[in-house]
Amino acid sequence: MMSEDNQILGEYSLEIKQAYYYNFEGDITLSVLVHATNRGQLEEIPCGTSISGYVSWNLETYEQHHHEFIKFLPLSTDRKTTLVRQKEDMLMTRILKEGEDIKTEETSFNLNIMDGFISESANLVLLRVMGWRRKVPQNAKFLTLDAEGNLCHSTYEALGFQTIQLGSEQAEVLVVEQNMYSNEDIPMTWQYYLLPDGHLAKRIQVGSPFCCIINKMPIMREEDEFDPKPVFEKKHLDWEEDVQLFAIFRDRKEELQASHTTYMRHHPEAQNLISDFLLFLLLRQPSNVVTFAAEYFGPFARGRRPPPPFRSSNRPSPFRSHHYVPISNPLLEDMPEPSSEDKTEESSS
Repeated sequence: MMSEDNQILGEYSLEIKQAYYYNFEGDITLSVLVHATNRGQLEEIPCGTSISGYVSWNLETYEQHHHEFIKFLPLSTDRKTTLVRQKEDMLMTRILKEGEDIKTEETSFNLNIMDGFISESANLVLLRVMGWRRKVPQNAKFLTLDAEGNLCHSTYEALGFQTIQLGSEQAEVLVVEQNMYSNEDIPMTWQYYLLPDGHLAKRIQVGSPFCCIINKMPIMREEDEFDPKPVFEKKHLDWEEDVQLFAIFRDRKEELQASHTTYMRHHPEAQNLISDFLLFLLLRQPSNVVTFAAEYFGPFARGRRPPPPFRSSNRPSPFRSHHYVPISNPLLEDMPEPSSEDKTEESSS
């Protein structure tokens, strides 16, 4: 933190990393943890601010703690603001301490009116994304909270690229201007100078007697370069000529043969069943062996219902096609139909 005459007034630090957030219901969510602090002296008056918050990948605020203080004797000021996202509301708790007086306020905002809300924590993440993408969306306008905890609008605008001096090196930065329009206070303006990898190189609050600037060029984050996926040509494998593969095949074959022999020795009824089926197959010699086998082994199925005690010989098989045409018997066709007298005799008998 530098004054206009390049005098060091304090220090500002910012850290953004991945973290797990535990909500009030006990659920765990992978989120972004933002932690920013600045401490210094303004006209020999100690002051500072700290922000700690959990933000989702969609820049939704789960929880945030904002603390600022000014130790101005004899009346020091200490203000704490907490935001907690619940099921359908955003609960804000403000604790203001002026000297010995303490005031506590609680306000609840429905999430239906909080669409597009950007907290201080989400604002720092959003700026890093803008710096990394090297552009600002057109008509970027979001909801935010002013110093008094009231909802207001905040806009972002790109002011172009500049080259600034960072220690002994020069860097090209993207300048982003943020304006906050409060309904009860004058507008506030900040200018952020962002490096190509998203690092914040400089921050200026318009009207403030000091600014924040990094004292040396950080290690720039480079884009990851992945090696191309190797391509292996398909080679013809003659396993019979390979000594090791052929030995594995032979051992596996002998193992299966021994297993099958052992099973058949322990279950002689299987050999009898197969022999009976082969004998029946050779006697009938059907044209469709698969259908014949299905009809033969079908009654042994567990899920099949037991057959009725009286079965019709003309009943179609479930294993055959429905377009079954019965074979006519020429002997039955040549027989004459019985006369009415014969029918009467049969009925009386």
